[in-house]
Amino acid sequence: PPLPAGGGNASLELSSRPPAPAALNPWDVMLCVSGTAIACENALVVAIICYSPALRTPMFVLVGSLATADLLAGLGLILNFVFQYVIRSETVSLLTVGFLVASFAASVSSLLAITVDRYLSLYNALTYYSERTVLCIHTMLAGAWGVSLCLGLLPVLGWNCLHDRTSCSVVRPLTKSNVTLLSASFFLIFLIMLHLYIEICKIVCRHAHQIALQQHFLTASHYVTTKKGVSTLAIILGTFGASWLPFAIYCVVGDPDYPSVYTYATLLPATYNSMINPIIYAYRNQEIQRSMWVLFCGCFQAKVSFRSRSPSDV
Repeated sequence: PPLPAGGGNASLELSSRPPAPAALNPWDVMLCVSGTAIACENALVVAIICYSPALRTPMFVLVGSLATADLLAGLGLILNFVFQYVIRSETVSLLTVGFLVASFAASVSSLLAITVDRYLSLYNALTYYSERTVLCIHTMLAGAWGVSLCLGLLPVLGWNCLHDRTSCSVVRPLTKSNVTLLSASFFLIFLIMLHLYIEICKIVCRHAHQIALQQHFLTASHYVTTKKGVSTLAIILGTFGASWLPFAIYCVVGDPDYPSVYTYATLLPATYNSMINPIIYAYRNQEIQRSMWVLFCGCFQAKVSFRSRSPSDV
């Protein structure tokens, strides 16, 4: 998150220089617009889940955690723009970058928790709706948010390059070692999600095949359903990877002397993941659609069963 340092070959900097007039950077405007869209989308999801007491199942707890993290990330992008061009302060800038790191880390961690939950809902289908599952979900979320908060506090507590510009990364004031840690954590999470989604695909295909064999024939719907489920999982993982992988890779291989446009061009798509998450994990869900109808129109009066589908329903 962003403020170009002086010169055409400067890396992205989080408003860490002394106050001075700053020309409006179009990339910063796009990040602010992206943050506004992210905040609005996810605020709606959070409001719907809080408004509907029926949406208290493990799946919606995880979706709520993801929406909250993305909402905070969107607000962080807006605040970073404001503090960069309106209230220029080194201390506030450090707090802002820490806030953004923690928010995006919580978003990625929540995505991992959703993936784990989907896997468990298939692997332990008979015991999924139990108190043990609820405890497991809350434990995962507590750990995810705890780790994310620690990562966000690192630059605030001194792991920054404000007093040693030679240690700066492509995203100032984060150090090279700091962004390397963040990128390594992302790669690990991505590999775990990839492995779990492969296992989910195997389980879905095996279950569909067993059902078809019990009916003594393989129907066309069997292949269609299986293909649709696998395609949806591929879209989910592909969207996540396409959004974050370029930025994570560039943080490792990039040099702070490279033009800042490279950092902006990889960071902006990463923010789009928080814009797409509500569409994939919330707005496509029938229960949330019904709750939206009740919240905004008040004309959905029929009694509806809000028993949540399993997170494995893709």
